[in-house]
Amino acid sequence: MLRYPKMSSIEQAEAQLSELELLASMFPSEEEFMVNDQLALAELKDCIAKKTMQGRSSKVYFTLNLNLDVSEEATVMFSLACVLPFKYPAVLPEITVRSTFLNRSQQTQLNTDLNAYLQKNYCGDVCILNATEWVREHASGYISRDATSSATTGSTAQSLDPILTRLWIYSHHIYNKYKRKDILEWAKELSLSGFSMPGKPGVVCVEGPQSACEEFWSRLKKLNWKRILIRHREDIPFDGTSDELERQKKFPSFEEKVFTTHGARGNHMDFGQLYQFLNARGCGDVFQMFFGVEGQ
Repeated sequence: MLRYPKMSSIEQAEAQLSELELLASMFPSEEEFMVNDQLALAELKDCIAKKTMQGRSSKVYFTLNLNLDVSEEATVMFSLACVLPFKYPAVLPEITVRSTFLNRSQQTQLNTDLNAYLQKNYCGDVCILNATEWVREHASGYISRDATSSATTGSTAQSLDPILTRLWIYSHHIYNKYKRKDILEWAKELSLSGFSMPGKPGVVCVEGPQSACEEFWSRLKKLNWKRILIRHREDIPFDGTSDELERQKKFPSFEEKVFTTHGARGNHMDFGQLYQFLNARGCGDVFQMFFGVEGQ
C-alpha cells in the first residue's frame, strides 16, 4: 500500500485541499457534495498560500450524499458528514454516516465498522473516497428488510410528521465558532435542510419534519444569545412520504453561507447577495419580513 512520508503541517493542508478539489470534481452537484463551513475552507486556502498554519482555527466540514440501490425497487440516501482534523491525513478523518433508514443501533454498527476498516487500511493516507466506496459496497447490509420494503412505498423507516416546518431565525449576531459548529451538526443530526449566515445580524433557516425543527429550536435557544427569535414560521401539510417532503423543501441540504463582508470589523454580510440567494430558492419575500425593506 502506498504510504505518504511524514508530512509537514503545510503538506497536510495541501493534501486536504487536493482531496477536496478531487471530491468537488467527482461530485459536482450541491445535492451530492457540500462544504458546510466555507470560512474553514477559506482559512485552509489562505494558510497554504501564505505557507503558514498560523491563523487557522476551524476544521473543514463537508457532507457527501450517496443514493444507493438497496433492492431492485428501492433507492436510499446515505449521508457522510466529514470533518478533517488539522493533522489529516496523518490521523483519520471524523466521518459519521447517517440515513433515515437506519435505526440507532444499525447506524452505530455501520460507523464502527467503517472506522475499523479505515484504521486498518488507510491511517496515514487520504481516504474519503475509500470511505465512500466502502459505504457504497456495504451500507445496504445494515438496513433491515422491513425498512427496505417501506422504501418501495415511498415512506422512511421512521414515521414522518405530516407537516413540513420552515423556521426563519434571527439573531443579533452569530460569531462564536462553537455555536456555528452546533448549528451545522444539529441540522445534520436532525436531517434538516436550510442554511445559516454568520455575522451581524445572524440568520438561520431550518426546514424539515415539524418535530425535528422544534427540537432544533429548543436546543438553539438554550445557548447564550444577546437576542434570538423566530422571525417567521411556515407550516406546510404534506402526505407524510419522504418523496413529498423533498418536493416541498426549498433547500437541498444544510450549509453555512458566507457572503462578501463589509463594515469596520468586516462582520456585516452583503444583504444584496443574501437576497439573491433567497430569491433563487423562491424565498425572496422573507427578506422584507427579516429586515423591513424590500430586497434588490
